[in-house]
Amino acid sequence: MTNRERRDRGLPYISDTEVFEEQKRARRLTQELNTADRSDFETIGRIVRELFGKSENAFVNPPFYCDYGSHIEVGKNFFANYNCTILDVAKVTIGDNCQMAPNVAVYTAGHPLHPASRNSMYEYGIEVSIGDHVWIGGNTVILPGVHIGNNVVIGAGSVVTKDIPDWSLAAGNPCRVIRSITEEDRPYYYRDRKFDPESWEAVQHSYVPTEIVF
Repeated sequence: MTNRERRDRGLPYISDTEVFEEQKRARRLTQELNTADRSDFETIGRIVRELFGKSENAFVNPPFYCDYGSHIEVGKNFFANYNCTILDVAKVTIGDNCQMAPNVAVYTAGHPLHPASRNSMYEYGIEVSIGDHVWIGGNTVILPGVHIGNNVVIGAGSVVTKDIPDWSLAAGNPCRVIRSITEEDRPYYYRDRKFDPESWEAVQHSYVPTEIVF
């Protein structure tokens, strides 16, 4: 079995010449993305579509970094703000209408705990998934194997080490669920600040997920 095959089956693998060769495409595209005219939204969008394995109306504010790009699948209207890093050794699946604030990092890659095992040069990748309508706050780190549910908000500065269920506000290091998100949260845009009448009219006609589990 080649190291590429081992990697794609979630087995320990070594980054050999064949693996590095596969990464060249992503390095070329991310270099093109990160040196593009920041006001040329059309070019940025084109590069993102070419880079990701699956996307629809995705946009990334450069700079952006990844290992392969082809292992990243995002749904409709994905947005990642400045300095996002996705180490997509294993697949990263992100749902519709997801937003990432600046400096978010998603890691599927890892190394063994014991130094003797780690010095063998074997590493691994374990998939990460993020559901629909998720907002990831700035400077958040999502670790290998984590699954984040639908309609979740992760607070800034979090280190997500375990799964987060649907309709949760979660934050901290390690990240933990603080409370559920409910319909009572809808009229507010920030803490105790309510939408003004004009914006509230638009909010009331916006999409509402139907599956709410409390």
